[in-house]
Amino acid sequence: MKSLNGKRALVTGGSRGIGAAIARALAENGADVALTYQSSADRAQAVVASIQELGQKGLAIQADNVDPAAIKRSVGEAVAALGGLDILVNNAGIARYSLIADFSVEDIDALYAVNVRGPVLATQAAIPHLTAGGRVITIGSAGADRIVGTPGTVYYMTKSALQSFTRGLAQELGGRDITSNLVQPGSTDTDMNPANGESSDFQRSLMPLGRYAEPADIAATVVFLASPAARHITGTIITVDGGLLT
Repeated sequence: MKSLNGKRALVTGGSRGIGAAIARALAENGADVALTYQSSADRAQAVVASIQELGQKGLAIQADNVDPAAIKRSVGEAVAALGGLDILVNNAGIARYSLIADFSVEDIDALYAVNVRGPVLATQAAIPHLTAGGRVITIGSAGADRIVGTPGTVYYMTKSALQSFTRGLAQELGGRDITSNLVQPGSTDTDMNPANGESSDFQRSLMPLGRYAEPADIAATVVFLASPAARHITGTIITVDGGLLT
């Protein structure tokens, strides 16, 4: 039996990269999956098609994670389409890099809105629908624990905030048998940080394994945390970084 049979999941930012891999992996393990996207409608529909090919319900919902109303609406649409919600994956995020001396207020606000406020609001909207055995899984960054490169300070600061959010949420929801965990990817081969990018050799040099993760590596960790095997794990940070933090 698949570990997530009968479960219903929402993955924010699920049209590409890590989010798309998570959505597919959840479906491969038996979950029906809704995903949100900002502008990549074609890519989102391709992910939905791959979910449906697995025999699971799939749904793409346009929602900008900077817009509180859109976040709330997307959770409602997912619940209505799937008949409920068991798993929320807060994956949507943006990255902007600059030295502190040069960082614009607009970029600071955008990073905060998407990377911090977005997961809080999505979780807030999901909580009334989650029941015993529910899961909140948030995607952060290994950069929350190790700053790599001088222009990333504000971005990594927003990812550090997710650690406190995850632990606090675990305290809030534990009495309802709902878990909250954080997955922190290291360098992962995506559009945002390709394995053949200009700084990829430097990033590989920092990792004992000497290679980038594939999005499927992060997705496998999410599937585990969503499964019954992880029922006693909450408030935990799992870093998938090829040894960067060693």
